[in-house]
Amino acid sequence: MLSFTVRVKDEWLTVPCKDLSYNIQWLGREALRRYTKAKADVGVLGCVEDMTFLVKRCQGPSLLDSNDAIGDVLQDKDFIQIVLLGEALNTKFLPFGPEILFIFAQLFLPIQYVYLDGNSLTTQQLVQLGKGTYKIKLATDVERRVNKSRDLVEKIVKEGQVVYGINTGFGKFARTVIAPDKLVELQENIIHSTAVGVGKPLSPERCRMLLALRINVLAKGYSGISLETLNQMIQAFNASCLSFVPEKGTVGASGDLAPLAHLALGLMGEGKMWSPKSGWADAKDVLQAHGLHPISLKPKEGLSLINGTQMITSLGAEAVERAVAIARQADIIAALTLEVLTGSTRAFDSDVHKLRPHQGQVDVAARLRSLLDSDVHASEIAGSHRLCDRVQDAYTLRCCPQVHGVVNDTIAFVKNILVTEMNSVTDNPIVFAERGEIISGGNFHGEYPAKALDYLAIGVHELASISERRIERLCNPSLSDLPAFLVKDGGLNCGFMVVHCTAAALVSENKVLCHPSSVDSLSTSAATEDHVSMGGWAARKALRVIEHVEQVLAIELLAACQGLEFVRPLHTTQPLERVYQLVRSLVKPLVKDRFMAPDIAIVHKLLTEEQVWQTVQPYMQLYKLAHAPE
Repeated sequence: MLSFTVRVKDEWLTVPCKDLSYNIQWLGREALRRYTKAKADVGVLGCVEDMTFLVKRCQGPSLLDSNDAIGDVLQDKDFIQIVLLGEALNTKFLPFGPEILFIFAQLFLPIQYVYLDGNSLTTQQLVQLGKGTYKIKLATDVERRVNKSRDLVEKIVKEGQVVYGINTGFGKFARTVIAPDKLVELQENIIHSTAVGVGKPLSPERCRMLLALRINVLAKGYSGISLETLNQMIQAFNASCLSFVPEKGTVGASGDLAPLAHLALGLMGEGKMWSPKSGWADAKDVLQAHGLHPISLKPKEGLSLINGTQMITSLGAEAVERAVAIARQADIIAALTLEVLTGSTRAFDSDVHKLRPHQGQVDVAARLRSLLDSDVHASEIAGSHRLCDRVQDAYTLRCCPQVHGVVNDTIAFVKNILVTEMNSVTDNPIVFAERGEIISGGNFHGEYPAKALDYLAIGVHELASISERRIERLCNPSLSDLPAFLVKDGGLNCGFMVVHCTAAALVSENKVLCHPSSVDSLSTSAATEDHVSMGGWAARKALRVIEHVEQVLAIELLAACQGLEFVRPLHTTQPLERVYQLVRSLVKPLVKDRFMAPDIAIVHKLLTEEQVWQTVQPYMQLYKLAHAPE
């Protein structure tokens, strides 16, 4: 027997169905019968048989045909809504209007688990948790640590000791002692007063990352959270019940207060919440529809939920993983451009780079050698100009190992900081159960991830900066033997003329976005929090910079493939030909002017999915094996 979660007016109902040949009309009437039976105001709706109504899915605007068989259009535990005659489609649950609903990807329910212990979470795992690849379980020793920490908090409350965050006010009110009968209200107040973010909500993927990372920190056992509350958070994560968390409002000390407060607010059954089947709705209804109960805060738990750098760090984890992906694919794209522009491989000689052995530089040079003309992968294009009189190439070709290399080293540096931050205690105060002490410190300060993410934006931007210059060389006939703007019948056709303008615009935007946010600080909380990191903006703009880098490199890849059309019948190396074939499987050559924005979007998607990297990996491995020291 299947069951469906149905919303009628202000109620969620579970409606079982034993026969899937019943139609949608039957399901609607059965839901209305159950609603009228459960409500005291039966007479308000009138006779169920006389009601006119529509049935729609909660997620998306689609209406269901009343004559369709249930088994044909619905799956077990689907969420649907009954819309009575004269009642508008329920849009009050959509915080920014109906159009925002379509931004959110449909998360699938995973069956694999990541075991969180507070010590070993990686950026790759966190991004996969955000995508819905895994559910969460606690590692073996976590329960013991969490319980010991909670026992100390309960002991302090019982003995009436005065400890910040447990029975005192917050910030400037730290010396105000709170009466024992007001301790729960104190924790609720800190959530309510701190949930003051603004702007669009985090996407479900990013909210999942935020929730997963906060669970990981609590699992370390230094927060004083109860095991009951921690398990409720895990249950909400595993059901993808995700709070409405505005993206703006954190100054990055004392941690990411506003976004984490919004995260906690939804778990308390207040504000809005999203799940894959319900879409946006009141948090209490989403939790109830998934069989979950709102969190009831105990002493210190409100503060335990909001003190930390998890907003900065979770967005930073996505940024650094996307940076890794685009940096290594930038080498492949540069190699293809070099071939089209008949560049030399001499500058990538391993002996050259041994004399300046920065790891990133050495790695990029090795990648380029594995893709370009060699004893393993021959290039007809390289063979055609082997005896030319050109002495050396422009810097944008010759200096790829040096420029791309430092980007790789920057990413590695930032990733190391973020992994440390992800597995660190960032609470205040910190509960030391073994010592029997609770100590106020400053681990909530976001300076580490803020500075690192500003550095990441500056570093990764350089991939777009040098890529745009290579696009110029591809498009400008005075810098190559290719036709102007890579198109026949120039004048009648503009070709890549304005596509290059788009790349230039993105690079120019990045120059402003790369200004570091962490050099700023504004005193808050009546000068108690008199130095802050501004790390939330550092994380958000790093993501925007990286997106622009991806788009510029997508344009270069399109231009390089178009340039290859004018080098035919000569062929490049086998791995680069495979990249060309991948692009051409989705984007045709530009024979005459056409609408090209979709082409850029398609190739951008190839890069974000790392398909270009996956295409050449076997060939790079083959080269590596052939040149391995004996």
